[in-house]
Amino acid sequence: MILAPNVTMSISEEDFQKFREFFYRKTGIRFEDTKRYFVDKRLIDRMQATGFADFRSYFNFMRFQANGEEMQQLINIMTVNETYFFREEHQLKCLALSILPEVVKKKPAGSLIRIWSIPSSSGEEPYSIAIYLLEYCPLVQEWDIEIIGSDIDTGMLQKAKEGIYSPRSVQHIPPSLLKKYFRKLSEDRYQISEELRRCIEFTRVNLNDSTDTKQYRNFDVIFCRNLLIYFDDLSRRQAADVFYDALLPGGYILLGHSESMSRISPLFKVCKFPEAIVYKKPEGMTP
Repeated sequence: MILAPNVTMSISEEDFQKFREFFYRKTGIRFEDTKRYFVDKRLIDRMQATGFADFRSYFNFMRFQANGEEMQQLINIMTVNETYFFREEHQLKCLALSILPEVVKKKPAGSLIRIWSIPSSSGEEPYSIAIYLLEYCPLVQEWDIEIIGSDIDTGMLQKAKEGIYSPRSVQHIPPSLLKKYFRKLSEDRYQISEELRRCIEFTRVNLNDSTDTKQYRNFDVIFCRNLLIYFDDLSRRQAADVFYDALLPGGYILLGHSESMSRISPLFKVCKFPEAIVYKKPEGMTP
């Protein structure tokens, strides 16, 4: 359908409810009524971009499109990607000084340590992990550490692979480290070093889709910060199950400062380190 000029589009209450339930089933993210304007505006933007004048036609097109490209476009514009380097730095410090020393106690010398950052957004978190370990964790000289960054938003993943950031994004990085790990492209663009870009694998994952998550196993540490606040109780419990299966026995998960695994799932033990409170998969459990 080609959109006629001067057509005013709107999303009815019924349309909003239908889309909200559909998006929730697909992603685990539920939009509250207070997000109505945010959702409506983005739906209308996509209706205009694809040439549909009414929601029903667009919704059917999006749902049944064989390659799923339009659904991915919606996911990309509906998800929140507010982040920056060295966010909640105390948790990075905890990883370097407390968590990894505990992890290596149970591993053969020189074996692989696996860290999963989800959602990785445009890459600030996994790159921050890499920089922090290189600078402050002597274990990186003795152990093979793999960092995987995953997100549902393909646009953010492409930005992560390019590794180009604004001054606001890098403002909390000490000047010496900014100079060491970044190349200044212009007054408002910094690119992370090619060496670090090669070190991290970025992958698309829908945490609410078991066909996506079943391949993610045998991690020692998971960072999942400030994602579960967008989920309802059921989706949070399902996410906790995914993380439980993804972790090795004795593995650790770090959440955002306003999130508590104790209120979500009984599967994990609270673990208090000097730098931060984290959550641990009990040992003796199968991964």
